Amino acid sequence: MNLKCVIVEDLQVAADYLTRCCEKSGQVDVQAHFPNVQDALVYLNQHSVDLLFLDVEMPGATGFDLLDQLAYFPKVVLTTSKPEYAYDAFEYNVTDFLKKPFTYQRFLESLQKLTSATTENNIASTATDHIFIKSDGKLVRLNNDDILYIESMGDYVKFVTGDKKYVTHNTIKNLEEKVNKQCFIKVHRSYIINIDKIDDIRENDLFIKGNEIPISKAHRGEVMKRLNII
Repeated sequence: MNLKCVIVEDLQVAADYLTRCCEKSGQVDVQAHFPNVQDALVYLNQHSVDLLFLDVEMPGATGFDLLDQLAYFPKVVLTTSKPEYAYDAFEYNVTDFLKKPFTYQRFLESLQKLTSATTENNIASTATDHIFIKSDGKLVRLNNDDILYIESMGDYVKFVTGDKKYVTHNTIKNLEEKVNKQCFIKVHRSYIINIDKIDDIRENDLFIKGNEIPISKAHRGEVMKRLNII
């Protein structure tokens, strides 16, 4: 199934080039093109798409302003002539960064990154419903549904359940690759949370059973994308 995309780009020649790349690839269906953030937001908040090709500098508002206001989070490929936006792209956890002018081959590499990310999500769906951790000299089985969140403590991590806490020698980075990605998501360099246990979100913090957990700018997009927002 082809990806549904929207192009947000104020230069018509650049938008036309992206459209030709999408058509040539046979993998992306362009639903619409908008030359500014305001018009794009109206459309995107009424129509769900899989992918945004997003320019950064546009009249009135930037591409990052659009991401801040969007009610959901599709995959995003930033398109800009200025490499200094690469750090901001990382902060917003975009899939790729295309520096203008880019070749068709470079465009295809972006599509490959999108495909790889989708494949990883599909693999995660086959993961088991529990994990074993080593705590207090024994292996303890924890069901995914019992885990509220995981917190980094330097060279150790703390697994927090509804009625108990377990400390084990490990790192958040290592656990991020091993936990079931359908259940868990990294929201901060120090926290992995069970997405189904979120009670509410207030600005840059989420709450689970009275525990306040920060959401970093780099992970906010993916968190909002995973929520069932209606």
